[in-house]
Amino acid sequence: MQNRLIIIGVVIVAALYVFFSTIYVVNEREQAIVMRFGQITDVRTEPGIYFKIPTDIVDSVQIIEDRLLRYDIANMRVQVSGNAFYQVDAFLTYRISDPRLFRERATGQLSVAEDRIGASLDAALRQVYGLREFNAALSDQRSQMMQETRDLIRPDLANLGIDVVDVRILRTDLDADVSATTFERMRAERLAEAALLRARGQEQAQSLRAIADRQAVEIVAAATRDAEIIRGTGDAERNRLFAAAYGQDQEFFEFYRSMEAYRVSMRGENTTLVLSPESEFFSYFGSGGSIPPANPDLAPPQATSVEPALVPTPSDEPALDGLGIEESVAPTLTLEDGSQLTPTVGTEVPTPAEAPPPAPAPEPATQPAPSEPATP
Repeated sequence: MQNRLIIIGVVIVAALYVFFSTIYVVNEREQAIVMRFGQITDVRTEPGIYFKIPTDIVDSVQIIEDRLLRYDIANMRVQVSGNAFYQVDAFLTYRISDPRLFRERATGQLSVAEDRIGASLDAALRQVYGLREFNAALSDQRSQMMQETRDLIRPDLANLGIDVVDVRILRTDLDADVSATTFERMRAERLAEAALLRARGQEQAQSLRAIADRQAVEIVAAATRDAEIIRGTGDAERNRLFAAAYGQDQEFFEFYRSMEAYRVSMRGENTTLVLSPESEFFSYFGSGGSIPPANPDLAPPQATSVEPALVPTPSDEPALDGLGIEESVAPTLTLEDGSQLTPTVGTEVPTPAEAPPPAPAPEPATQPAPSEPATP
């Protein structure tokens, strides 16, 4: 009885082994290669449950990936045209499109295939970078470089039953020594550009300052000239009025001038004058403050002749004529907001001041008639 149970158990175990070794499952992410005595007899690419001859002695099944796979390459040192070097990170996506050929050429092992993929990607990247200048990898040519790399790898990996889907360049950095050299060169270029801009700014500042100084000199000179002309005109009018008053009443004019001389010369508290008592300076000093009698015979007032004021007339000539200042083109300066800053040209003569109106002629003084002496 006990032997029978052992036999039944062995039969059940053998039946289960035969059953499970007969079937194999292929899911949606895999492909299956069926081999009989090492020879490929069938390839299963559709997901499902399949059957084969029991045990792995006759028929064996190898599962192959049917997903999109990725291969990365990092810190790859490539040389570009001009003997410059880059550090490149890239990756490649691929799929096993022909399981039979993949089994025959790469024994169905991803490690063997990735060795071939790494060598092909390395060679393709070096070839693509080597055909370009230093700045091409950092420009808009990058997408074209990735397409060229993919096209170079595809024929080689197609012999392994692998279809290259895409190639992407993740990073392109300068090599350490090249980066330091490039940084110093860029720094020198920026310093030179800054010095040039600073020199141009100083040149424009000096030009604007020179024009402003010249304008200031011209304006001050023109104003001084007009002031002297107006002052001279006023002095002439004052002298003319004094002369007219002197000619009308000489006695009163002499009295007025004497009073002015006393006021000016005796302004201080301790004033000492050393003059002869018979001097004309004291002609009105001892009069006791009485005003001299009015002159009944006044001369007719002189006609006031208004002479034209010596006012400068505007002209097209520079204000500083004869100083050797040539006309120059005023520089312009462009501000950050785009506006133009242009200095004013101050060579125009300022508008002269108007001459003072002539003083009205003094009316002849009417001498009151002497009153008759009262009769005792």
